Amino acid sequence: MEKIALFPILKKVQVHIPFHFLYEQYLPRVLQYGMNPEISFNSDILDTYREADYRHVADKLRDAGLRVTFHAPFMDLRPGAIDPQIRRVSEERIMQVLALADYFRPVSIVCHPSFDDRYYVSTEDQWLENSLRTWGALLSRAGDIPVLIVLENVYEKGPRQLHRLLTSLSSPHCGFCFDTGHFNVFAREPLTDWIDTLAPFLRQVHLHDNHGQADEHLAVGDGSFPFGEFSRMLREKGLCPIVTIEAHNESNLLKSLENMQHLAIHGEGFPC
Repeated sequence: MEKIALFPILKKVQVHIPFHFLYEQYLPRVLQYGMNPEISFNSDILDTYREADYRHVADKLRDAGLRVTFHAPFMDLRPGAIDPQIRRVSEERIMQVLALADYFRPVSIVCHPSFDDRYYVSTEDQWLENSLRTWGALLSRAGDIPVLIVLENVYEKGPRQLHRLLTSLSSPHCGFCFDTGHFNVFAREPLTDWIDTLAPFLRQVHLHDNHGQADEHLAVGDGSFPFGEFSRMLREKGLCPIVTIEAHNESNLLKSLENMQHLAIHGEGFPC
């Protein structure tokens, strides 16, 4: 773990970590090495920890001057669901995370709009209408904090549905989070189409890798996603998104930092 502190890029990125790992184990090392955390939450976390627990961690991070981002819960949640009861629960869970923003003051909160054409068969317009209702309520709360909500691609094959949603929302408190690993597995349209279409909304990127068959969450550069090409596209468009390394263990975090430093040395590093 000590080698992680040797990489200057660490100060420029967010590092994914679930709240329970941060609270129970990793907070001292996050503070020691100056890692900017992207704190993720799920239903177990939201049902287990209490205000004092959140305030304790938030105070420590703030005193250390670290930048915080959030990742909202997503398992089983469908903000654009056809069933209004499912939408209600989805909105309530995300609203719980928005309430925690009062303590942590995150720069952004990553959320899943959860469009999947295998699920919403012939109901895309209804999904969009329902999504606008849900995100409209959440963005109203985000504007009061204020915090940026960024909507992340998962199963979308192309950028069209996300473009429709983001264009319709047209909110300064809402943007797009491009997930490299999800694109590499699930997308069917070219990377250039995604970036050209969604560049006006791009505010954050999630970096992890795979071989295009499963969502493996490998270290950056250990799979087949074209990180050099992607970083060049961002530079050419003058984009400077928040960058999050979504490593699921310490070894992948270290390898990601090593590979990202290699990209930077060869002029293919990320613009921010």
